[in-house]
Amino acid sequence: MATAVETPRFLSVKQVAEYLNLHEKKVYALVSEGKIPGTKVTGKWLFPRELVDKWMLESTHGGLLSDRLVLAGSDDALLHRVIPRLADRMRSHALVSFTPIVTRLGLELLQAHRVDACCVHWGPAEESQTRHPALIRSFPQHRQWVIIRAFRREQGLILNRSVAERHSSLEQLLQQDLRWVMRQQGSGTQRFLREHLGYHGSEPCSLKGVAVAHSERESASLIAMGEADATAGTRSAAREFDLAFLPTGWEAFDFVLNRSIYFRTLFRELLSQIQSGDSRREADRLQGYGLAECGEMVWSEG
Repeated sequence: MATAVETPRFLSVKQVAEYLNLHEKKVYALVSEGKIPGTKVTGKWLFPRELVDKWMLESTHGGLLSDRLVLAGSDDALLHRVIPRLADRMRSHALVSFTPIVTRLGLELLQAHRVDACCVHWGPAEESQTRHPALIRSFPQHRQWVIIRAFRREQGLILNRSVAERHSSLEQLLQQDLRWVMRQQGSGTQRFLREHLGYHGSEPCSLKGVAVAHSERESASLIAMGEADATAGTRSAAREFDLAFLPTGWEAFDFVLNRSIYFRTLFRELLSQIQSGDSRREADRLQGYGLAECGEMVWSEG
């Protein structure tokens, strides 16, 4: 009687092709598109069997992990209030979490299948329908992704109140020896600051940077604690910390996610929570939000 051969824990290209009943060329294609979980060791591709199984289940009708929704990417004050409310509604039936980092790192995590959705903002609202797709096209998996509008929000400069009382324009602020909070590379807020400084013939390196913050709320808190005078950010972040705000325009805040995630009940629940009466009242308190477009699909290449 023949003994069944146990599938090894780590599969070669040939083995994963046999395991999934695919041609080896198809496996290489999946690798090049960043779809199948694998790693290169001493020049050869290896595929953890457990992750291959998880990938197959996850890509089928919303996947095995339909009881969780993990978001990462750009920080936002309203989202910090929406997520806990949704999690409280789900109780122990589902996990809903949000890791505020930056737009680019969030997209890298989405590409690596570490998160379900990424929050992005990358320029003025009127240019978002070209800027956001252009940004995600640099990622191999972008053909599997869609962009869903969360809301619009007001962007500008967050200032110490005493500074704002003396200076009412960016031109005046640039002439002063102010302490600035910068954001890390890959941040939509830092890109915003660089662009607006460019309009005035300046750049971030010309400012006196006293700290690098990893979220909008951290930036605002440093000013509130008296450790800095100015930073780029949203009206809502300024409002949270009772700081002055110099508006410069509106931007789109969007979700980037796989098409299969778009149909998950939990993601639909998230959109419903953003549009709920409680969230609209919270947005009014925070100020600087426009929720009229919430839930609209603004881009899909498929």
